[in-house]
Amino acid sequence: MPQRIAVLTGDVIDSRKVQDRPRLYRRLDAALAAQAERHDGRAGRFRGDGFQLALPHARHAMTAAIALRAALIEHSEAEQRWDARIAVAVGPAPWRDDLRVAEADAEPFVQSGQHLDALTEGPAHLSLTLLDEPDDGGLALLVRYLDDLVAGWSRYSAEVVGLGLADDLSQQAMAERLGIRQPSVHKRLRSARWPLLADTLAYLETRLSDRSQRR
Repeated sequence: MPQRIAVLTGDVIDSRKVQDRPRLYRRLDAALAAQAERHDGRAGRFRGDGFQLALPHARHAMTAAIALRAALIEHSEAEQRWDARIAVAVGPAPWRDDLRVAEADAEPFVQSGQHLDALTEGPAHLSLTLLDEPDDGGLALLVRYLDDLVAGWSRYSAEVVGLGLADDLSQQAMAERLGIRQPSVHKRLRSARWPLLADTLAYLETRLSDRSQRR
């Protein structure tokens, strides 16, 4: 049976209102490249603010989605918050090292795109669809929680979350990297609800793994 992969399809919210769209696209490209490299995935951007990220191991899906949104929020313009709608689809599909996301048509790619269309019609900015097992409502509730949590982040909270997701750094190490004091890092992590975020993503990593890999 093919491995369980994840496909994230997204677009930037209100991108037409962004004053410096070339800068937005550079930041989006960098964020996509970072997640693709970190998780051995493949990414592409299309129609300006649209994008797709495919991951060979589904367990990383929600962490990558949150990291992408954190990267955009961190680099928001002073007068406009940058963020993205992201629809995640998880299911079995063949994976090739030469995969081109623009040409892929396996079911996770199709379903992810369709669910992004549904997101544009409502207030939610994040969704998760499992193609190979039913959801009793628990996953949907966790995704709603994550979506609401991200909506409350400042640029500073998003910045420390991005660091926390990318590297296993102490608060002091974060402070030194950012050029601020450790109590400021602590305050930003607390504002971002970091302990709950980290625990939720750790649970989802296990939940989205192939059944044979679940602990």
